Formats: sequence, C-alpha cells, structure tokens
Amino acid sequence: MLFSSRLSNHQARKKYIFFFLQLGGVHHVARSSSASSCQTTKMGVSSYPLLEKWQQSHDSWLLRFGLPTDQKFLGTDPMLPTCISVHHDSSLLDKDNNEVGLLKKSYSPISHPATERTFDLLVKAYTPVPGGGVGDAICNLQVGQSLVGKLKAERLVHGSPLIGKRWNRIGLVAGGTGIAPLIQLARIILEDPTDDTQVYLLSINRNEHDILMRKEIDQLAKDHPNRLNVSYSLTGKNVRSDWEGYIGRGSVDMAKNALPPPSSSDGKTTMIFVCGTDGFRDMWAGPIARAPPLPDGSKGPKVQGDLLGVLKEAGYEASDVFKY
Repeated sequence: MLFSSRLSNHQARKKYIFFFLQLGGVHHVARSSSASSCQTTKMGVSSYPLLEKWQQSHDSWLLRFGLPTDQKFLGTDPMLPTCISVHHDSSLLDKDNNEVGLLKKSYSPISHPATERTFDLLVKAYTPVPGGGVGDAICNLQVGQSLVGKLKAERLVHGSPLIGKRWNRIGLVAGGTGIAPLIQLARIILEDPTDDTQVYLLSINRNEHDILMRKEIDQLAKDHPNRLNVSYSLTGKNVRSDWEGYIGRGSVDMAKNALPPPSSSDGKTTMIFVCGTDGFRDMWAGPIARAPPLPDGSKGPKVQGDLLGVLKEAGYEASDVFKY
C-alpha cells in the first residue's frame, strides 16, 4: 500500500525538509525531520517541494508534496474537496514558433483534505505538445524540486461545496486519471464515521494493468465493506477470459448495475459524479457548457449544461449528476 486510508498512519510517515528549486531546476536535497520548507509568494501562488514519488503505471506517478510553513491543510476546510492550479513556465513553441510561456493545469489531490502538512497528486505524463506539458513536467520532478501553483476556489456542486452527509448515495464514474478527484470525494465520505452515505465507484480503464490506484481502491472497499461498492470496466482488446468486471466504455446496463438508482426511483437522494477526458464525460453525461462572456470580454464561467448520454438514457435527471 502506497497510501493508507487511515490518516494517523499517513501522518506517522517519516517526513523530510528539502532545499529546492522550481520546475526544471537542479536537484539539491537535504534531509531533516519536518516537511515545512515551502514558501508562499504573492497573489496566493506557493511553492510545494516534492517529498516522495512512486510510479503508478508506465506513464503516471503518485507524488507527495509539502505545504508552506503556515499551512496545516491544503484547503481552507478539511472536509471540503481541494483543487490546485499548477503553473509551469513552458519552453515549448506554438504552431507559429512563438514561446508558449506560462501554462496552467488543475489537479485534484487524491489525499483526504484533512491530511496535515502534505498532499498527494496522481499525474499522467502526457507527451509535451504546444499548449501542454504540465503533467510531464510534474512527473519529471526530482525529490527536492518544487511544484508551483495556487489553490483554486471551492467547487460548487449544484450550489454548495459540501459533499458529506448531503445525499443518501453517490456514484463515482471515473475514466483513467479521472479517478483522482473522485477518490478524494470517497475518502471524505467514507472516513467520516458519522456519515452513512453509500458510495458506488466505477473505474473504467483501457487494460487491467492500467487501472490506477487499484490497490488503494480495493483497500478502501475492505475498510468499508458495507458502504463502498467497487466495479471495474476494461475497454482494451485483450481482456483475459476470466475477467470478472465489465467490458466497455459505458452503457445503460453498466450504469444500472454498477451505480445507485436515480433519486426518482425510490425517494432516496442520489448524486452521480463523472470525471475523465472530455470525450468520456460527454459520452456519459454530455458536455460542460459556458455562461455568456463577462463584461470585460473574458470567458464566462463553466456551467453544467444539459444532461445527455448514458446517464440520461439510464433515467437520471440533471439534478442527479455533476460533471467534473
């Protein structure tokens, strides 16, 4: 187990302090007994030193970062989901041979937001292309180097950032690295002994060896056998004959069997969260839309848009679904 679902075990792990440089810097390491050598810069942008890293698959990594000295938790509330906008000064050129400059990409930690002094990210190292390369840069960080980023505002889920004790049951539909924000939601709910919400997790990946965080997910299921139901589906061509999970990217039958029923079915409340690539999300629930442009001409905020796809066909209402 790389990560324990018990916070006390996580906090007991030996920590380090490092001399560090930002992304792309030289690797200089010095050990100590604390992980608090971060610095907070202007405009809320902070540096977070990489403390440990583990390869999760052939192209993805689990990485643990330290927090600034004046921060106990990454977020402002240890029971609300967190998300960080990672900043990377890219040396790539665009199609017109101009420097791309500063790139930003959002990542949701996989660790519980109540984890003290550190947070963990699951990152896929996509091959750098113009306008991209943040994930590759993060995965290539060496212990002691730093990620630079800014905590994002709390995400409102149908009007509120609250997750725990809000619905009778939740479904989590994850495509590949889309598991990251969803496993944080699962941990918030499952690790609260006063919360009796039932959790259904459906993780969809190309091949069995591509299933991200499978050990951690299976451990959560063992720790919470009466509250967490886990299903896996594979989309690749070479699925072994004795595979006991689902096959395919998604269908109405898969939704009905692996997820909780719609709220309208029995009077109990249900919320289905969907996270993955744009194409994956669109197939399951339809695209995310944008509100009209702001007065200053900038893009309007993202909005959920109409419910479409598999979940609509399976009988869910828009109020039952949230698209990450």
